[in-house]
Amino acid sequence: MRSRRRFVGAALRAGAGLSLVPAWTLRADERPSVAWGVAAGDVTETRATIWSRTDRPARIVVEYATSSSFAAARRVTGPAALEAAGFTTRVELQDLPTGRTIHYRVRFQRASGSAWSEPVVGRFRTGPARGQDVVFGWGADTVGQGFGINPDWGGLRIYDALRRAGLDFFIHCGDTVYADGPLVAELPLDDGGVWRNLVTPAKSKVAETLDEFRGNYLYNLTDEKLRSFNAEVPQIVLWDDHEVRNNWYPSQRLGGDPRYQILDVDLLAARGKQAFLEHQPIRLDEEDARRIDRAITYGPSLEVFVLDMRSERGPNSPNRQAAAGPETALLGPRQIERLKRRLRSSRATWKVIATGSPIGLLVRDGESFEGVANGEGPPLGRELEIADLLRFLREQRIRNVVWLTGDVHYAAAHHYAPERARFREFDPFWEFVAGPLHAGTFGPSVLDETFGPEVRFLGIPRDLKPNRPPSAGLQFFGTARIDGRSEVMNVRLHDLEGRALFGVDLPPERG
Repeated sequence: MRSRRRFVGAALRAGAGLSLVPAWTLRADERPSVAWGVAAGDVTETRATIWSRTDRPARIVVEYATSSSFAAARRVTGPAALEAAGFTTRVELQDLPTGRTIHYRVRFQRASGSAWSEPVVGRFRTGPARGQDVVFGWGADTVGQGFGINPDWGGLRIYDALRRAGLDFFIHCGDTVYADGPLVAELPLDDGGVWRNLVTPAKSKVAETLDEFRGNYLYNLTDEKLRSFNAEVPQIVLWDDHEVRNNWYPSQRLGGDPRYQILDVDLLAARGKQAFLEHQPIRLDEEDARRIDRAITYGPSLEVFVLDMRSERGPNSPNRQAAAGPETALLGPRQIERLKRRLRSSRATWKVIATGSPIGLLVRDGESFEGVANGEGPPLGRELEIADLLRFLREQRIRNVVWLTGDVHYAAAHHYAPERARFREFDPFWEFVAGPLHAGTFGPSVLDETFGPEVRFLGIPRDLKPNRPPSAGLQFFGTARIDGRSEVMNVRLHDLEGRALFGVDLPPERG
């Protein structure tokens, strides 16, 4: 109640001198455009980040209230959207009331001060007080394998199912774009049909320049279903490899790919990361604005730990090193230490770890390995970091940890248990895989025995022909509902239309 009174009081004070933005009679080309919509991200009980983009130098103005009528609205004038950031910008809303739906609208004021954009509205719900349910979703992989926006098929259809799923927020587990995946106007299908894509210049080649990386995000935002989803469902976003290039790692040198004129992956990664951070509603770290790993609380029952499996990783290799070091890094020692500190101090009942790659599935890169697993035996290579983290969770008695991920382009539920494992110094846990959201479907991948995984659900046939198009219907997302009273977490995996294919109840461990 106190946070509600504080919010309303501040809103009344701010509204006392607030006049509605005048409806100037101007030509459309004189107004800043907001054609790419709005998005909210990293929402907590009292804070949220609002993102938008315009097409020219202009200052963002956000009005927000607890009603759709915007009665007693507060107004925040944010930083200007400038060319240096691709005309993107964001505003931090603070001191929000807990467990309330917040309505917001975004307008841009041109640098000259005389022209305003049309308003674009959105909404989100702040994290709840104890006793309220929490519902969230996750998935990965958007516009991959040459499958772009096909208006004949309905565009990015799964985002409409996500919008209707009643989510408090959504975790995008990476491959938010495929910067290395150019599109062609017509893609032949093996059933004799044709997949027809909208194509833009930025999506006609692999991304190398900063503007080409930016163009991949702007391409996705031409889809109305995605924009509607962004306006209604706040997000927590991480990245994987395709935001830069398939299977990339720092200090990699490209060779044998004639599509690329720039062979320095670090340069591509710097541009790709800048475009990613510009176009996602991420609350930038005050100490390091380029840091992607972070922890976000959403009420007393839930904290989400976002991992970055790209920025500090070692090179892809046979992944069989016996000792940990720079060559075996996946998260890197600094991120591991931050994660341990955050997990140790968390007071949330459930700790959700969101990653860009599964733990126990083999993900190859030629003769090397792209993911954690290496095929067999005790922990080696990148598995050493995961073993250390799992041992830490057990020693610190950190309970109710669930891993959510994507990457492998199918849906699955995996249960890990020490009695099935080669490494046994951990408590049993679940890992849920969901995706693709709009990309080719593959799999299933081979399980590695090191941490004792067992498949409890598989969303695709075991003899699936690789790279099934979205039109085959094998697109997936996951949801989880935490009951406000019992704190039981019900996890489900859903198909393209939102139908539940699998579900399991996870009661919390106490003490």
